[in-house]
Amino acid sequence: MKNVIIGITAHVDSGKTTLAEAMLYTSGAIRSLGRVDRGNSTLDTNSIERERGITIFSSQAEFTVDDTMFTLLDTPGHVDFSAETERTMQVIDYAVLVISGTDGVQSHTTTLWKLLRKYNIPVFVFVNKMDLIGADKAHLIDRLRKELSDRCVDFTGDFDNIDEDCATCCEELMEQFIETGSLSKESISAAIENRQIFPCFFGSALKMQGVEEFISVLCRYTSGKAYGESFGAKVYKISYDAKGSRLTHMKITGGVLKMRDDMSYSDQDGNVVNAKVSSIRFYTGEKFRTSESAEAGMVCAVTGLTGTYAGQGIGAENDSDEAALEPVMTYRVSLPEDKNVYEALKELRILEDQDPQLHILWNEQNREIHIQLMGAVQTEVLTKLIADKFGFDIQFMDGAVTYRETIRDTVEGVGHYEPLRHYAEAHILLEPLPQGSGIVIDTVCPEDELDRNWQRLILTHVKEKTHLGVLTGSPVTDIKMTLVKGKAHLKHTEGGDFRQATYRAIRQGLRMAESVLLEPYYDYELEVPTENVGRAISDLQRMCASFDTPETIGESSVIRGSAPVAEMNSYQADIIAYTHGKGKLSLSLGGYKECHNADEVISSIGYSADNDTENSADSVFCSHGAGYLVKWNEVYDHMHLPLSLDENEDDEAPEARKNKAQRFIEKAVSDEELMEIFERTYGKINRDPHKAFKKTKAVSIDDKKVRLPKYEGPDYLLVDGYNIIFAWDDLKKIAGDNLDAARGELINRMCNYQGYAGCELILVFDAYRVKGKHREVEKYCNINIVYTKESETADSYIERVSHELSKKHKVRVATSDGLEQMIILGNGAMRISATEFRKRYEAAEVSIKEFIDSM
Repeated sequence: MKNVIIGITAHVDSGKTTLAEAMLYTSGAIRSLGRVDRGNSTLDTNSIERERGITIFSSQAEFTVDDTMFTLLDTPGHVDFSAETERTMQVIDYAVLVISGTDGVQSHTTTLWKLLRKYNIPVFVFVNKMDLIGADKAHLIDRLRKELSDRCVDFTGDFDNIDEDCATCCEELMEQFIETGSLSKESISAAIENRQIFPCFFGSALKMQGVEEFISVLCRYTSGKAYGESFGAKVYKISYDAKGSRLTHMKITGGVLKMRDDMSYSDQDGNVVNAKVSSIRFYTGEKFRTSESAEAGMVCAVTGLTGTYAGQGIGAENDSDEAALEPVMTYRVSLPEDKNVYEALKELRILEDQDPQLHILWNEQNREIHIQLMGAVQTEVLTKLIADKFGFDIQFMDGAVTYRETIRDTVEGVGHYEPLRHYAEAHILLEPLPQGSGIVIDTVCPEDELDRNWQRLILTHVKEKTHLGVLTGSPVTDIKMTLVKGKAHLKHTEGGDFRQATYRAIRQGLRMAESVLLEPYYDYELEVPTENVGRAISDLQRMCASFDTPETIGESSVIRGSAPVAEMNSYQADIIAYTHGKGKLSLSLGGYKECHNADEVISSIGYSADNDTENSADSVFCSHGAGYLVKWNEVYDHMHLPLSLDENEDDEAPEARKNKAQRFIEKAVSDEELMEIFERTYGKINRDPHKAFKKTKAVSIDDKKVRLPKYEGPDYLLVDGYNIIFAWDDLKKIAGDNLDAARGELINRMCNYQGYAGCELILVFDAYRVKGKHREVEKYCNINIVYTKESETADSYIERVSHELSKKHKVRVATSDGLEQMIILGNGAMRISATEFRKRYEAAEVSIKEFIDSM
């Protein structure tokens, strides 16, 4: 038996729940036919749903026809509860889109169609209320093809008569039809599953017309999906039963879930939760059956799990992407005088657990609760729900639009966090995306520059926080955030350092970019008597709305377009007044667009990015053993890594640029070439790198005359001790067991190398974390060993010493740190990579051995 999950959705008042009831009754799943207007339908189980006659919460039912087990998920039709609909779409195999035969494709119908396309869900269309006057089948199928898809095919009637219409929808079917004169059931099923055909039926759910035939088509042209053996599940809803037990509604997307299974997963805060499955339930309305297991492809409710949330992926399943439909209004909650605000907040969090789009916000400064909602109907429902569930009355005050922010141009944000004994730098590229894209996260940072584990940590920090814009403090959206560069310290970087660096990088980028304020828009459909069209258009122009040419239908005219939520939110009352109750307004969320009165909104909100210390754009650097703050607009002057945007100004492909840079760092390229890179990155060196350059001599290199400095005194070689230890594999292996042994081995090797090279060799080791440590310099055999003082790194010591020595002496520094090599070159010294230094050391060892053998 195949398992098929069907989600039924529609614009409000299209007869969606009535159709679901008819399907359950026809299949024998229920014995009596309930009705929405009588408050006894099977799937509207909540008292508020029955009172108002609308679906507010998604609900589940099961029915079996022939060899198919159907799970039917009924979803809300009102725009204020469309977030619940979107969550349910993420677990269904097929959708049934119900359209009113008298109203046709309405504004929210279009929104639902876009969501179904986003989640790539096959769709069966049921045009309802065909028994009513004004329902014209020919007109409706024409509108479906124009406003939804030209692949809408009328499936009403004999199956043999639909082949030709189906064949016009794709080339594969056309070829099969031309060759055989018909189409196989399997071919049509595959085309439906691939969204190449959208079967349409016409009937009346209330009169039971066409329902049985519709179920027959569902059985014939749906197929059960194949799933993997590894366990996976997608959570789409959280609810509580009559006894207060927490229910996690999920679809099993792989393997088998069994009673008393132990489960491990992360909650929304990233904390690991270990829980045991107490029971597995399969609901039909309020009733349910229990089972010992749930197989892949089934939808069930599980008790015993805590910390789960809608959109969560468990096991092999990934979390859902950011929702397309989000609340557009924010209200302040007014509580009874005798109600403790903290107790109320705790109880409201329970509702937020059930509806993640119900954003509960706590204003600590004013000790106020704010809630983000879709609209006025949701406020009425929520007021009743809180009174029934928790026993106190609330009021929603000061309703205001929920704004968003984005950027207009591409910038590279830099965050640096280096207080004493900490280090992290992150570069996040911020790029504007098209409307509705949300936040997209990526990385192009090479793993040889920043370890994969650090990169994963940075991407986690990008994702875990709602990043606020700099105009009004509203969440940002429609931005791609790409990790392009990062730097960690071998000994001083800790996990929390990159959290700080990442947050500051994103915030700094937002401060550097040109920000844009966004506001929510409604897609509307306004139907008014033709004599009121002039008034309507005047109002729409006043509300900064866009609109198409009015369409005349009988004695009424229909105007379609989009308008700011802030302007149109209370327009319904005006329509009823000036049309004497004959006008009708349908609204659906059209996404966020650029704010029509941005300056006015920004001024009224009065947000100050500089005073928002919890979202700082400044960075923390270290100097002389102490951290100091660098303002966001000066970070570029202090950062340790060059901007990737500067590197990308040439026309080379990214991979070619990466390989070229790697060759410069890892191979023994000439110092003149490296100097070119340094000056291109950091600018022309205005000071004299070292005084010895005043006395130069000309030599030939590759047939070119090059002037080199004339040095005085002995040559110096500075070796970054720990850097070399961890760059040379054999020393790194020794250090894994005993760092002191590795240090002693390197010291002995450097003594041998100095005796062969004849230079002044200074070997530098960090004492960065040794409390109270003073710098120590000791002479061992023929080399100088420096142990830096507390809060002084080997890097900083070498940079300072190389700068001083290079004024009169030839100075080379051995290190694998690419950035340090750059800085050293800027100081007038020359560098040897760890790889090249190893080659020179090994060559010296060979020469020493040959000399000894010859004696």
